[in-house]
Amino acid sequence: MAITLEALSADIKDALKADAGPAGKQAVCAIVSKALLDKDFVAKHLTAEECRPRKVLYEDPDMGFCVCGHVYTTAAVGEPHDHGSSWAIYGLAEGDTEMVDWRVVKKGEGAIPTLVEPEKSYVLRPGDAHFYAVGAIHSPNRTTVTKLIRIEGANLDHVKRSRIKRA
Repeated sequence: MAITLEALSADIKDALKADAGPAGKQAVCAIVSKALLDKDFVAKHLTAEECRPRKVLYEDPDMGFCVCGHVYTTAAVGEPHDHGSSWAIYGLAEGDTEMVDWRVVKKGEGAIPTLVEPEKSYVLRPGDAHFYAVGAIHSPNRTTVTKLIRIEGANLDHVKRSRIKRA
């Protein structure tokens, strides 16, 4: 049976209500992973017409988390970034994405950006979902068409992000 956006959102909400900490976010990763492998869900919700590059598919009125669809049609090397005061979960539905985790070399202040250097890299493949805690600096590199679901702890349209630069 196909997963619906309503069921996905309700399951995420239940997992976060049961545990708002890291274990709850890992439970959300498992929930998202199932949706990523549902071809009907992906075909319905992750379309280039609707999600290029990002569309909020659902925003929870009580808890504030968002389910976002992303479709990238070109290759790109992403810049290191965090999600400000929010956490995020990246989940791949189509295409492989090399993710890079970054280590802070020098903390920035005000107009001076935080300087970072790469710490480790790994590849997310279809069905993989990865949790990024508040303040986790990362970047995606993709070479093919990529479709993903990103769960945001808060709508990133309204979250101030840190200034980060490669060292």
